[in-house]
Amino acid sequence: MTIKPINRTCVAGAGAIGSLFACHLGSVAESTVLTRRSDHADQLNRHGLRSSGKTERHTKILASTNPADLGDVDLVIIATKASDVEDTAKRLAGSFPNAQVMTVQNGLGCEEVVAKYGAWPIISAVTFMSGNRHSDIHVEYELDTATWMGPWAKGTSSFEQVRMVEQLIERSGLKAKAFPDLLPAQWSKLIFNAAVNSISAVTDLPHVKAFAQRGAITDLGHLVHAMMDEGKRVAAAQGIVLFEDPWEMNVEATSHGQTGDDDYAHAPSMLEDVRAKRLTEVDWITGAIVRAAVEAGVPAPISETMYRLVKAREASWKFNQH
Repeated sequence: MTIKPINRTCVAGAGAIGSLFACHLGSVAESTVLTRRSDHADQLNRHGLRSSGKTERHTKILASTNPADLGDVDLVIIATKASDVEDTAKRLAGSFPNAQVMTVQNGLGCEEVVAKYGAWPIISAVTFMSGNRHSDIHVEYELDTATWMGPWAKGTSSFEQVRMVEQLIERSGLKAKAFPDLLPAQWSKLIFNAAVNSISAVTDLPHVKAFAQRGAITDLGHLVHAMMDEGKRVAAAQGIVLFEDPWEMNVEATSHGQTGDDDYAHAPSMLEDVRAKRLTEVDWITGAIVRAAVEAGVPAPISETMYRLVKAREASWKFNQH
C-alpha cells in the first residue's frame, strides 16, 4: 500500500493547541487554518503566525472561514474543544476528500461525531503539550510534551498513515508518539483528566502539589487518588490495560511541573471554562467514565458526584450574573 505524502495541512480551530500545530507544521508543509472568525483569518493571512517560548517560529499561513478557500489538503487536524467538534465537522462536510482527519480532544467519542460528516480515514489523538495564545497571531509554546496518536479503531486509517503523521509532527519541532492501539493511552489521559479537571473546576484550585499529597486526612490527594482508582476499575471492566498510571502522571506533573518550576500551578481547561462561565468539556471527560461505568455495571460514585457538581456549576451561572 502506497501512503500518500503530506504536503498540505489544515488546522481547524486555532486556539492554543491548534495554533501550535499550524505554526510548526508550516515549516515542513503548506499550512492552512480554518477559523470561526473572519477577522482572525484576516490577521493570519496578513501577519502569519508566531510561536515563542520553547520554540521561536514565524510561519506563513493561508486562513479562511470557508474550507473551499483553502484548496485540497492531505491532513486535517481538528483542534477545537470537544464541545465544538460537531459544528466543525459540519463545516468540513463535503470538503477535503483526499485528506485524513486527526481529532485532538480531551475525552472520548469525538471520532464518531466526525465520521457522521465524511468518509475520511480518522486518526485518534490526545495531546499533552500546552500553550498560551497571546493573540490571534502569537502563541507561546509552554509544555513540550508529546501528542499520542493511533488509528481510530472503528475507522479505515492504517498504522502506516499514523506513523507518517507522527514523523511529520516530529520534523516540525513538536513531539509525537504513534500507537497501533491508542485506547490504553487515551484512557490513561481520560482518567487523569477526569479527576484533575473536575476537582479543579469544583474547588477553584489549579493543578498544584496538593493534588498529589495524602499525608494528612484533610489532604486533597486522597480524593484525587480515589477518583483515579475508580476510573481504573472502569477501564479494567471495559478490557482496557492502561498505558500509564494516571496517579503517577499526576505525581510527576505536580512534583516538578514538567517545567522545572517549583511553584507549578497549571489551570486545567475546565477550571478556565468555569471561571469564564463557559460550558465545559465535562460531558466528554468525566461523563465518558460515568457512561462507561454504567455500561460495564461498575459502581462509580465519585465520578458521578463530580460530574453532577460540575454540571451544577454550569447551571448556576444563570442565577449568578455578577
